Amino acid sequence: MFTSKQRSILRSKAQTIEPVGQIGKGGISETVKKNFSDALEAREIIKITVLNNVDDDINYLAQELADEINAEVVCVIGHKIVLYRRSNKKGIDHIKF
Repeated sequence: MFTSKQRSILRSKAQTIEPVGQIGKGGISETVKKNFSDALEAREIIKITVLNNVDDDINYLAQELADEINAEVVCVIGHKIVLYRRSNKKGIDHIKF
């Protein structure tokens, strides 16, 4: 879990990034999980768009995806999900709190 200050830092960083992918009616497949996990490893923070035709609750979907790929839900705003996971890659700028 994040402190309110950490969550604020992550939300401000998320405002400037573009969504890396989207979740549609098919839900969360293995390919989707792998792609988002790879994106988190490269960037540490990602934004995902949830399409209007998704039947599941977006908050539930966000938490399910985060649990599957060992990430933390930063926030859910409208149809956007922001996830964070510290990267193990060397040579990238880690987000500092």
